[in-house]
Amino acid sequence: MVTAIRHTAPAPHAAADSRAFPPGFLWGTATAAYQIEGAAAEDGRTPSIWDTYARTPGKVRNGDTGDIATDHYHRWREDVAIMADLGVDAYRFSLAWPRIQPTGRGPAVQKGLDFYRRLTDELLEKGIQPVATLYHWDLPQELESMGGWPERATAERFAAYAALAADALGDRVRTWTTLNEPWCSAFLGYASGVHAPGRTDPVAALRAAHHLNLAHGQAVQALRAGLPGDARISLTLNVHHVRPLTASPEDADAARRIDALANRVFTGPVLGGEYPADLLRDTAHLTDWSFVHDGDTAAIRQPLDFLGVNYYTPTLVSAATDEAGHGSDGHGTARTARGRAPTRSPSICRRATRRRWGGPWTPAACTTCCSGSRRTSRTCPS
Repeated sequence: MVTAIRHTAPAPHAAADSRAFPPGFLWGTATAAYQIEGAAAEDGRTPSIWDTYARTPGKVRNGDTGDIATDHYHRWREDVAIMADLGVDAYRFSLAWPRIQPTGRGPAVQKGLDFYRRLTDELLEKGIQPVATLYHWDLPQELESMGGWPERATAERFAAYAALAADALGDRVRTWTTLNEPWCSAFLGYASGVHAPGRTDPVAALRAAHHLNLAHGQAVQALRAGLPGDARISLTLNVHHVRPLTASPEDADAARRIDALANRVFTGPVLGGEYPADLLRDTAHLTDWSFVHDGDTAAIRQPLDFLGVNYYTPTLVSAATDEAGHGSDGHGTARTARGRAPTRSPSICRRATRRRWGGPWTPAACTTCCSGSRRTSRTCPS
């Protein structure tokens, strides 16, 4: 994974070596707490929505859980040594919210914070830049039981959690990400149900998307208040390069609708300060968006130091046929050559579906995604 890119103007003679990485480019690696830490019930940690989801019969292949995972909680020193041996410049890891603040509210658990203090100290000693992600999908189960991301209170809880993390680790960590792939949290968690918490309610998914945006904005404010002035703050999105299957107007409109749900539902308010008008029209049969309160979009649109981009595959879409639509986990499970491509979140864009495609591989898709994000942004450096 590329952890950060510092854009610089190329020298006049640089065209001969156009593939060279610019100064300030960092090679890194990344993980998520639930995927690696284990120690699911140690030192005060309580269940997250993924603990609950993984224990639900039929939800996870082989009934696997993150109870042990790669045992990073106990083998962190060994893991850092491996990264140092690889020669990476940076390591993006996520903080486990239920390890730091088990119920999603109240004071922090010092044993949980001490784990991340030890980890970041070791990274710095090895010359590896720590990059902390506040949220990589492991919502405390207690907050989900109170309504989860579809409820506004969860965003407020997240801002308080961000302040705790900044206070504990701000002297060690200079680069922060608020949310990792909120699209997955909202639409895979609450619409298609293929991620935790496994709900299938399209209105809840749209509410969740807004409250994740709001959580991001409020967390940025909390981090700015608690971190040194040289700290850098970002948001990481899994952007979709959406393309129509054919040149037909119907396919073009399907691509527009998917782009609104996959990308602009986040980039609109975060970078532009408003939700796209076509998104509101497309979803008017589901909700009037009254859960967006006065002042919300201003709170969401906070200046960022950079935008994290997770890119997997192009998203090829077409207008509906009689073929049943299928969801995607948004993580590159689809193939772009003679395969199928992800198209939608079920029940929200019901007329879009996916089809078999035999077109060529398009390496420029990632560049197109990044360029589109920069054009949308008035708060991120280009």
